[in-house]
Amino acid sequence: MHRLIVALLASVDAVIAAAVGLAVTLAPLTLLWVFGFGGGADWGVLWPSAVSVWQLGNLVPLGITLPPDYLAATGIDAGAASFVLSLAPLAFAGFTVIFAARSGARASHADAWLTGVLSSSAVFAILTAGAALTGANDVARAEPWQAILVPTLLFAVPAFAAAVVTEWSEAGSGSIARLRDRIEAAPHGWGDVPALVARGTAVVVVGLVGVGAAVAAVALFSRAGQIVALFQAGDVDPLGAIVITLAQLAYVPTLAVWGMSFVAGPGFAVGTGTSVSPAGTQVGVVPGLPALGAVPESTTSWLLLLALLPVALGALAGWIARSRLLHAHLDDHVHAPEDPIAARLVVTAAIALLSGGAAALLAWTASGSLGPGRLAEFGPEVGPVALAIGLEVLLGAAILLLSPRSAGRGRSTGHGSTPAAAVAEEAPAEDGPHPEPPEAAAFAAVAAFTARRGGAVPKDDAGRQHPSPPVTSEATTEPIDLPRSAPPGARDGSD
Repeated sequence: MHRLIVALLASVDAVIAAAVGLAVTLAPLTLLWVFGFGGGADWGVLWPSAVSVWQLGNLVPLGITLPPDYLAATGIDAGAASFVLSLAPLAFAGFTVIFAARSGARASHADAWLTGVLSSSAVFAILTAGAALTGANDVARAEPWQAILVPTLLFAVPAFAAAVVTEWSEAGSGSIARLRDRIEAAPHGWGDVPALVARGTAVVVVGLVGVGAAVAAVALFSRAGQIVALFQAGDVDPLGAIVITLAQLAYVPTLAVWGMSFVAGPGFAVGTGTSVSPAGTQVGVVPGLPALGAVPESTTSWLLLLALLPVALGALAGWIARSRLLHAHLDDHVHAPEDPIAARLVVTAAIALLSGGAAALLAWTASGSLGPGRLAEFGPEVGPVALAIGLEVLLGAAILLLSPRSAGRGRSTGHGSTPAAAVAEEAPAEDGPHPEPPEAAAFAAVAAFTARRGGAVPKDDAGRQHPSPPVTSEATTEPIDLPRSAPPGARDGSD
């Protein structure tokens, strides 16, 4: 495909990614304004509000400054008038990442991945800068460089990574394909290391997010009564309840990361000086947000067994990598009793390090400030989560990747041989009688007839005499039909 067309299509992807994210925020705010306050929409207020929400969802921290008239109307202390809001609703960031990765993969399929990634990232940066400049307001202020750089990186990095991965796995030519072919040609299993590390890390990260989402869902359903009670305590009208529900839905991926941190062991915080983990819960007074009703008041030590789930995911990644290494080892006909230990060591360590790094990144995106005072610390701590998941995945992967194999397993039996063929070649012959061929049966019949006639017993081509069977009746002159072997090339008519 022509590079100009690729650039145009990638630019369209960037426009859609930015426009959909802003529209998803702007549409509910517009409906809230029209049905809640009456009259026409005030775009001078709605547009900056939508931009601020979209920026927060794309990991841009906001400096909140409440106006004096609002403080007077609500009775809020002036010391709480200014704070940082940085706990991101990760649904927006997730949409940006997924759409960027899709754009990068499409550019790779069009054989112009670098052009597609650069053009889409540039267009997204321009749109982000335009939204930051036109949506600035005094209530929720973002640093201009953060408002432009952070969302742009959130789009550009996944687009680049998806394009490179697609090139590595599918491209038949190009610089990345040449590098891949050169690496995969390395002997002793080293050629498979990059692909196995990427595959194993992907299995672990996806599994961790899935486990965290399952734990969060169980907590929400098991404490549904407390959540409903917090809704009722808020004393909001149906429209307000809808707005609160939509806002909490945007935080569902954030809760999934919290669940992942809970499973790993370190847990998460719901305020300064609080902790929610399988080892114990200390929360104090929880903010009256309905979703926080899912936070358990106490935990049991049996929940520490949840830490076996990351170990199991590491073992699954290790089993996948070990199977692939052994398969490639047999395909290459390497005469060695064991698959390469050095490559397995590197794969094990790399999967654990990358999994811990991915967990640290997820923990960082799912933590931040939700308000002043005690609300300044929410979410998991990056260091403990990364360390716990890294060690748990390392343990599971090492069990499968570094365990010794028996000498007979994984052994090559020679060029062109497989273990199944080796078994067939080494199998001893079966004991017991074997059926005689037709020629032997015919020779035995002639020998028996000659013996009964008193003649000499004929010999076969090897000079062996076949003894005649015992005669139980007198010799007969009746002709005997002897079996005959079919001449070469004749068919038996059973076609």
